[in-house]
Amino acid sequence: MKKAMRILAIVAGVVVLLVIGGFSYLNLALPNVGSAPELTIQADSAQLARGKYLANHVAVCIDCHSERNWKVVGGPLVPGTEGKGGEPFTREMGFPGSYFAKNLTPSHLSGWSDGEIYRAVTTGVSKDGHALFPVMPYLNYGTVDPEDIKAIIAYVRTLKPIDNPSIPASQSDFPMSLIINTIPTKTEGGKRPDPADSVAYGKYVLTFASCGECHTPVDDKGQPLPGMSLAGGRTFAMPPGTVRSANLTPDRETGIGNWTKEAFISRFKAAAKDDFNHPGTIQHADFATIMPWQMYSGMNEQDLGAIYSYLKSITPIKNAVTVFTPREKEMAAR
Repeated sequence: MKKAMRILAIVAGVVVLLVIGGFSYLNLALPNVGSAPELTIQADSAQLARGKYLANHVAVCIDCHSERNWKVVGGPLVPGTEGKGGEPFTREMGFPGSYFAKNLTPSHLSGWSDGEIYRAVTTGVSKDGHALFPVMPYLNYGTVDPEDIKAIIAYVRTLKPIDNPSIPASQSDFPMSLIINTIPTKTEGGKRPDPADSVAYGKYVLTFASCGECHTPVDDKGQPLPGMSLAGGRTFAMPPGTVRSANLTPDRETGIGNWTKEAFISRFKAAAKDDFNHPGTIQHADFATIMPWQMYSGMNEQDLGAIYSYLKSITPIKNAVTVFTPREKEMAAR
């Protein structure tokens, strides 16, 4: 009996040591993507213009890192808040913690080197070495052409400085507080395809725009459902009701299979018009969306057309989606 107790005690001790060792590894050894690169960006006018375009209309960095007016459908930016940060992504919205977009203006980033910004955007590791939650889709940004990331960095350096010291610190719930350290990945980036190859280039732009992050349904752990890429149906809780992303696959019944390229492009360009409000303020509308239509409306027709070409090339997935359910209807159904 005593021998058995000693064996159990040894086993228990080994288990405790393994747990402590694993916990220490996750917290102390990770993330491990290496030091920030030595990088100094000497921007010219073409690079700044490219960065402005990408940050506002493709990667839409300025969308999440500014204040949005959620009283209007689509949540357009509040003028004068570009890059100030503070937009929340919280537990109430389905995230495994509460995360807040950081200040991208020189008021905050003047203390960061170009290499530190590059590492944060492409690998998900902040200036002080802590892991970022991928609500900023750095796993996508790490695959794009480094020259495009450098252009964005050059552009955000030109934003008007805005002091915004009240942004709360982001915080992950357990076990995401441990898992988050395993997500950052070191990457060499990719190469922007020739726009003449519209399918390959469309996939590049779509990845840069992170369309799949919202238009792919996920399980209760936030993982993409296998075989459902871009099939829509991911849910987002908003005050007026529940929003669900649309099916972007070329299924003729439930996706964009019957859309022409002209109709696809026009759908985005319509959001640039002053009367685009779907059909009014959220308080009085029967529709809401988190899609930053106004920002994507500034994407040029070549890039939008390339996205369309890529979407038409993927496998159709039948997935009927009710894109919005008003809160009143949800309450009545309970």
